[in-house]
Amino acid sequence: MANEKRDFDEFLEKFKRHREVMIEELHKVIVGQDDVIEQILSAIFTGGHCLLVGVPGLAKTLLVSTIARILDVRFRRIQFTPDLMPSDITGTNVLDETDSGRREFRFVHGPVFTNILLADEINRTPPKTQAALLQSMQEREVTVGQETMPLPEPFFVIATQNPIEQEGTYPLPEAQLDRFMFNIKVDYPKLEEEEQILSSTTSGEKPEVRKVLSSKAILFLQKQINQIEVGPLTINYVARLVRATRPVDGSAPEFIRNLIDWGAGPRAGQYLIQGGRAVAAMDGRPAVSFDDIRRVAVPVLRHRISPNFQAQAEGYGSDEIIRRLIEEVPEPNVPKYE
Repeated sequence: MANEKRDFDEFLEKFKRHREVMIEELHKVIVGQDDVIEQILSAIFTGGHCLLVGVPGLAKTLLVSTIARILDVRFRRIQFTPDLMPSDITGTNVLDETDSGRREFRFVHGPVFTNILLADEINRTPPKTQAALLQSMQEREVTVGQETMPLPEPFFVIATQNPIEQEGTYPLPEAQLDRFMFNIKVDYPKLEEEEQILSSTTSGEKPEVRKVLSSKAILFLQKQINQIEVGPLTINYVARLVRATRPVDGSAPEFIRNLIDWGAGPRAGQYLIQGGRAVAAMDGRPAVSFDDIRRVAVPVLRHRISPNFQAQAEGYGSDEIIRRLIEEVPEPNVPKYE
């Protein structure tokens, strides 16, 4: 038992160093965006998907492609457009003629058969095409015709979305939004960061990043991170926090009943725990704390609650409501032993 604990502590120390090296490599290309980077890495190390929301020109695509290079995994980018078809994502059967003159169908794999799939401007394609990602995001497989094929491991979808454009866009259905572990807001850089961006990107130099992890290493890390301890009190806190987002639940505060139409489902609690595990592991700690849960609460919950008209009229967005809720929901009382 002592040996297992020592081995796990060594793993956490190595993992912490790997994470520091990855961030160092990323910052050769990406300036700032520390919270965004932490949340994307948290999702990758726990097998989750991310939705990046930000105005054009904030290096969302560059960030994802750089992460793929550092992780040494297969990377595909799909530019979502109104005329994109489901088969453009999943692949399709084509009719081939063999040397003997026989005709037979052959499946041509689509770009979804990769490790990291960048769904660029995902809300620019109609729901019919958006739905092509539902099975792959949840079951990690694709069904075409009568055949179901597993996707490579690991597999992540990182989608981008522009929050300011409304014309020619199709909002993601709630069922698809719920499959994203994190809804990550990519904000404008600070003044000193913007100066650094302008200086580095106009110098003509192209920084090179080195590979830190492989796909096999990521799968190993995911298994190890699942061993991060989540105590009964932490699970109780997560359950109460999620239930408090639902206006129909008796534990919901009064402001939730007034400002929210519907709240988060059980998947939110699962992702809060997984996100907490990733944060604890990246800090080199063997157990999830209440602070870890609060640290990932906003990106996990912001796309799982629906502020109503009253909330909008009073100037409350999802983020403000979640932060207020975190203050309202108390931590469980830790029993004292004398």
